[in-house]
Amino acid sequence: MNETLHERAHQLLAESIVEGLRPADEAWLREHLSACSSCTQEAAATQNVLRALRAVPVSVPRDLAARTQLRVRLRAQQSSPAATGSFWLWAVTAASWLLGVFSAPLVWRGFAWLGANFGVPKLALEFGFVLWWAVPALVAVGAVLHQRALSTGTKGI
Repeated sequence: MNETLHERAHQLLAESIVEGLRPADEAWLREHLSACSSCTQEAAATQNVLRALRAVPVSVPRDLAARTQLRVRLRAQQSSPAATGSFWLWAVTAASWLLGVFSAPLVWRGFAWLGANFGVPKLALEFGFVLWWAVPALVAVGAVLHQRALSTGTKGI
């Protein structure tokens, strides 16, 4: 017989053990094994080795599952979206503060215009200007606290 046929049979034997075969390949292998005694012996030897390996007892530590779960949780926490999201939260907060600093003169002029045209009291204008600065900071603090609450909430799972 041709060597390439034997090589194909050996390859199909290995594939049948690992991942299974398509029906056409399985039919070809059965036909080849019925005609080729050396490949039949190879298939039998492979099956004997697999049976022997399956019969070997393997001892596993009792806490292997618990340790594996712990490692998976630790790894999930390290690569969680909350960890990468904190960078963006700080970046957006910094951008907000920079925009607040650079836009302060324009905002003050806007509040002054409101006061002059609509007769808004000066105390209300100053309070509005302070809120203009405080609200983004309060939103950022709320987002950080919310993120921390979410990250500590996942540790108990």
